[in-house]
Amino acid sequence: MTGQTGAFGQGAADSPDAVTPPTPAPVATRATSLTVDATDATFSDYIELSKTVPVIVDLWSTRSEASPQLTPILERVVTEYAGRMVLVKVDVDANPQLSQAFQVQSIPTIVALIGGKTAPLFQGALPEAQVREVLAQVLDVAAENGVTGTLDASLESAGPAEPPLSPEHQEAFDAIERGDYAAATAAYEKALTNDPKDALAEAGLAQVGLLARLAGTDAAAIRAAAGANATDAAAALAVADLDVVGGHVDDAFDRLLTLFPSVDDDAKDQIRLRLLELFAVVGPADPRVVSARLRLTNLLF
Repeated sequence: MTGQTGAFGQGAADSPDAVTPPTPAPVATRATSLTVDATDATFSDYIELSKTVPVIVDLWSTRSEASPQLTPILERVVTEYAGRMVLVKVDVDANPQLSQAFQVQSIPTIVALIGGKTAPLFQGALPEAQVREVLAQVLDVAAENGVTGTLDASLESAGPAEPPLSPEHQEAFDAIERGDYAAATAAYEKALTNDPKDALAEAGLAQVGLLARLAGTDAAAIRAAAGANATDAAAALAVADLDVVGGHVDDAFDRLLTLFPSVDDDAKDQIRLRLLELFAVVGPADPRVVSARLRLTNLLF
């Protein structure tokens, strides 16, 4: 397969939100690894990480002859950057939500996340020299957008051991891994019953709800339905879910908040509740959540 360079810079460099760069992350942020495997359930962690360093997403498949050629090159080049970027590998066959969110049409597809925003890089296999050239451009764009941190994977074993998960959280985690969202929901609800202030369970419950809503859906059909009727609340809610999974958080919030004043009371309540769920998924301290929450408050009162 011949590699095709994507529209690099769109989303990260050309986004209106990129005019004011985020505060640079501190050097030597702790990391677990510079090359990792991600799933539908865990990918949101790397959207957050992309505010510190660029995240290179390798959407691969065993069905692709080019994937086993390209992935080792990406691993080698990313590792040589010594923590200035991270490689996240996603098996598209095992993670359909991510495949839909990134609108994968050719395998492998390589995308960058910079400051939570996506930048398509290329499709198919490229020679190592071209891969190096593309990733060097990623760092340039990241620097322009204030994403200048460095991860230190050597710190992986330096800190205290992670505390074990509670039985309810472990049960939820195991259920997510096998795609049983109903069981994961029940486990998180039990955790919240035991401790109503369990913020991790609240966030986990919201994330499971998001994954469950997108399971088995068609991203193109969802976007087509929203495009055909911009005032349809259900269609807007579905697209907002897709946008959050794909890292387009600002787009998701703006879509729902813009629609909010023009819909009836029932739809307003649906949008409000969905926004609260998405706020929990993204994280209450995230600046995008803080801004959207203030905007929602102003609309409500």
